[in-house]
Amino acid sequence: MQTQFTITQLQDPQIQEADEILRRCVHCGLCTATCPTYIIRGDELDSPRGRIYLIKEMLEKDEEPSTKITKHIDRCLSCLSCMTTCPSGVDYMHLVDLARERIEERTTRPAFDHGFRILLSIILPRPWLFRLCLLGASMIKPFRGLLPKTLTNMITMAPDSVYGASPVDTPQSFPAHGPALKRVALMNGCAQQVLGPEINEATIRLLTRHGCEVIVAEHSGCCGALEHHMGKSDPARKRAKQNIAAWSSIENLDAVVVNASGCGTTLKDYGHMLRDDPEWAAQARTISSLCKDISELLTDMDLSFSDPGSLPTVAYHSACSMQHGQKLGSGPISLLEKAGFTVVTPQESHLCCGSAGTYNLTQPELAGELGKRKADNLRSTGASVIAAGNIGCQVQIEQHGNLPVVHTVELLDWATGGPKPSKLA
Repeated sequence: MQTQFTITQLQDPQIQEADEILRRCVHCGLCTATCPTYIIRGDELDSPRGRIYLIKEMLEKDEEPSTKITKHIDRCLSCLSCMTTCPSGVDYMHLVDLARERIEERTTRPAFDHGFRILLSIILPRPWLFRLCLLGASMIKPFRGLLPKTLTNMITMAPDSVYGASPVDTPQSFPAHGPALKRVALMNGCAQQVLGPEINEATIRLLTRHGCEVIVAEHSGCCGALEHHMGKSDPARKRAKQNIAAWSSIENLDAVVVNASGCGTTLKDYGHMLRDDPEWAAQARTISSLCKDISELLTDMDLSFSDPGSLPTVAYHSACSMQHGQKLGSGPISLLEKAGFTVVTPQESHLCCGSAGTYNLTQPELAGELGKRKADNLRSTGASVIAAGNIGCQVQIEQHGNLPVVHTVELLDWATGGPKPSKLA
């Protein structure tokens, strides 16, 4: 793609990066075949190729982003399926991140939209506040029809019951059972602590059972992805630095383990996020290199499987952040099969479920279409349980389907001597 940036514009490192990315695009359109929003809308501007043109126009003109540009960039899921498809290696992820940052800095959104995004960025990364809000949402569910549509969708998604805080999610160290083979830090997340505390509990049982000392570091917390994908880059970088400092203080650390693939994609990008910060760049690259999805770590370990009895057929949902963001394909499936589960994959397994961080809250109509489509495809496999490696996907699929959805690590914990997942009991 030909660009027309001025010499002055190209002095900006962000514009230099955008120029390099844009020039790799050859307009082939292969990305449109795997883009969920294009498949649903059929609008070129809701495809990666269309958004690339819009981003190019926005950056070259260096003006306040138009309403049209903002609308179509907001509709992007950042599922990164286009990057898996692209034969030219266009780095769409960092291009759309840059566009979101530019929109956040220079666009005056409608008051409600602006306020709602601020509200999400305040609530979701703070487990205590998120838990409190869910409790409030469960109380006002009967009156949700009186509220604005966006808030109605959010309250409808709130679970009927809210978990209390898990004792494993406070800073502490969990010793290995027997000789310690590895020392790992667990990224225990933010929203996941509230929506699925059993995931961290299963992760710690599974890792300590197989010779890992697991550390929940003091001052570690939200990875920053929720703010980052809303264009709020400064708060996201601040969270990244806080986590980097927390994990860098741990001696002899073998890995930073993540059991939410959306968080993992962001952690592995810390080196890029802080590349221009001389104080943090080297540490950020080190932490990114230590980051491993739980399935990556388990693949390299000798798991000891027990015989929990008859195991169900599992439909495996590969989160976009797993298959497109981190390029982790068959690892989780192989682990489940080694554990004795029969694993099936759905049609359109490459398509997003519509969760995408806060997308199902900010774009509920599109997210709902994608969620139902994903749940229907998973149900058609004939499986009795769905496994996934990302809490957002789990909540989204369960809302639109009628099968229990559990984390892959819960099934592996069960198959190696842990308790049966509560949703299957």
